Amino acid sequence: MTTTSRDISDETLAPRGRDKIDWAERAMPVLAAVRERFARERPLAGVRVAACLHVTAETAALVRTLQAGGADLRLCASNPLSTQDDVAASLAVHDGIGVFARAGEDRPTYFAHLAAALAHRPQLVMDDGADLATLVHTSHAALGDAIVGGTEETTSGVTRLRAMARDGALRYPVIAVNDAVTKHMFDNRYGTGQSTIDGILRATNRLLAGACFVVCGYGWCGRGLAARAAGMGARVIVTEVDPLRALEATMDGYQVLPIARAAAVGDFFCTVAGNRGVIGGPEFALMKDGAVVANAGHFDVELDLAALAALAPQRRRIRPALDEFVRPDGRRIYLLAEGRLVNLAAAEGHPAAVMDLSFADQALAAEFVLASGRELAADVHTLPRALDEEVARLKLHALGVEIDVLSREQRDYLGGWRAGT
Repeated sequence: MTTTSRDISDETLAPRGRDKIDWAERAMPVLAAVRERFARERPLAGVRVAACLHVTAETAALVRTLQAGGADLRLCASNPLSTQDDVAASLAVHDGIGVFARAGEDRPTYFAHLAAALAHRPQLVMDDGADLATLVHTSHAALGDAIVGGTEETTSGVTRLRAMARDGALRYPVIAVNDAVTKHMFDNRYGTGQSTIDGILRATNRLLAGACFVVCGYGWCGRGLAARAAGMGARVIVTEVDPLRALEATMDGYQVLPIARAAAVGDFFCTVAGNRGVIGGPEFALMKDGAVVANAGHFDVELDLAALAALAPQRRRIRPALDEFVRPDGRRIYLLAEGRLVNLAAAEGHPAAVMDLSFADQALAAEFVLASGRELAADVHTLPRALDEEVARLKLHALGVEIDVLSREQRDYLGGWRAGT
């Protein structure tokens, strides 16, 4: 395998990373089917791809699928704490991928790695959080004319890209993979729900049963997290600003409170709102001694960490991914994973079986946007319904699940406005 430029932590970790990737791929049959077709048809042949994603074993399965389709790819991390160094080493050493990612990299290194990915002069930009896209539209604007299109994996990134489109700034079409049904209904709900609880438990080893668990935000991620916390025996409180989601949470059986009231009674807090300052100084000031605070949103801005540090200036690391903040009156607040994505910084991210859907969507979105070329407007687009359904059918087949098929008469009935009862 030809060696490419890279910046990884330790090449000797590559064998361990390969084992981890192999284990993940066993639970990703949909992506395997896409890879098999890509290897035959080579729809990405010669296409330069810059990908900013969480460097995990599941992501490696996607990267290897894109490579099988002919892509010439560079990969950097979309979060400084989410990189699995052994996976990065395996992709670099065994697959010849230009990987620029180190676990725990500081801010200057993070942005240097973004720049290294863009130095590849990509024709396709694959994002998780829209950091590459933002640079393409600011400090690396000269690259924009060569880019055919992009994909975006997460809610936060889609929000940023839609803001660019509203301002008339977006220069190329982007497929909002996050908006695919086989992504947000499964990855966001089941993946975030399980992996966030996993991260909180690994970081704290605390019992959830009988505790009060506050979920800040009731989108698909919040729905999944609330359900999993309740399943562990916690009493769940939901905070929301959207009246429709708040009503849904109420009818799902959860108590809904403003954050100012929930702050005083919660034992565990987790933000999944996709906005900044969801928990700030006034809320931290109300928390009881021993409150545990985490974030499962893409960016760490959901928690006002400066306000926490000002309120509780005494800080110490007492477990991996767990910092204790002590207030002058002795009350303690425990922050997980430095306020970053707790499911990736304190655990291993979503299970491979759910990322099988999301990354199949990513691969098909890349193929679609490249095939569509300049026919698509410079806007944020959804994945075509037919591709969404293809991913669902492949997953059902892998699970051994059979479904019904409409008869001709049923199709005619649904398609005709003259049909009677």
